Amino acid sequence: MNTFGQYFKVSIFGESHGPAIGVVLDGVPENIPLSEADFEADIARRAPGAKGTTPRREADKPKILSGVYEGYTTGAPLTIVFWNSNVQSQDYEQFAAIPRPGHADYVANIKYNFANDPRGGGHFSGRLTLPIVAAGVVAKKILNAEYGTEDAPQKLDVQIYSELVELGGETNDAKWDDMLEAVAAEGDSLGGVVECIVTGLGVGVGDPFWDSVESCLAHAIFAIPGVRGIEFGDGFKAARMKGSQHNDPFGPDGPVKNGSGGINGGLTNGAPIVFRVAFKPTSSIAKPQATWDFEKKKEAILQVRGRHDVCFALRTPVVVEAMTAIVLADLL
Repeated sequence: MNTFGQYFKVSIFGESHGPAIGVVLDGVPENIPLSEADFEADIARRAPGAKGTTPRREADKPKILSGVYEGYTTGAPLTIVFWNSNVQSQDYEQFAAIPRPGHADYVANIKYNFANDPRGGGHFSGRLTLPIVAAGVVAKKILNAEYGTEDAPQKLDVQIYSELVELGGETNDAKWDDMLEAVAAEGDSLGGVVECIVTGLGVGVGDPFWDSVESCLAHAIFAIPGVRGIEFGDGFKAARMKGSQHNDPFGPDGPVKNGSGGINGGLTNGAPIVFRVAFKPTSSIAKPQATWDFEKKKEAILQVRGRHDVCFALRTPVVVEAMTAIVLADLL
């Protein structure tokens, strides 16, 4: 339930308003240089602070508890924790009886017989993407570590880059700030689309059917809270194309266009992997919403208090990168 991967295993733990959240990584090769400072850049990309993001600020300082000795990984399980401090749990007391539309409150109560931690979404919270980002930092190092021998070293140059390409249906980023202000004033929220591009994998990574590159990436990407869809290459547009338009002709160096998104038959074909991820609008909104009061057994009008993103998709490109790195580290 909380572990992904066959060879590079990623297990997340903790709750949004609990003492700490973290990740345990098993299958990390030895002798990879790693320090707590290595996590700073990607953690900063996920942090709030920009327009349209939550005012909740945490230090988000990683603490490596195991798996590193004198600056290098040991090959033993690697454990990283982040302490929670800036919590306002009183904002969530009502949601046990009055579940928030669009959230996991109702289904979690039913599945766990009201034993789950509801504060900040508990274990379902987007805050759990922080240890995923930390796992992604390690995975990126694994992807580009040097292997082999001194006489025959082997090293990949895998680059993963993600960015928000659409916000609230608008692709012109010059309009985004005004859109965020207007929607925040309404007490509402927006979604977005993130595009991810991977280069440097070469040909033949992946397996057919169950462990195709698309299958594994889709599995991991859909584990990010709020994801509503993923498409590779031409994506859904391919259904409206002719084969002659969608097919990728081959040249001496591989495909000469990339309608397939860099994957044929579940295997990488040498072209960049290209996919896009659709994120829903933030579910926690100040605008009044109808829901059900399970204590009083009647309809209720709910206004969600607390500190929430107008568009949490703004903070997700680095999470998409992390999930992608985790998948590729496991496949390789």
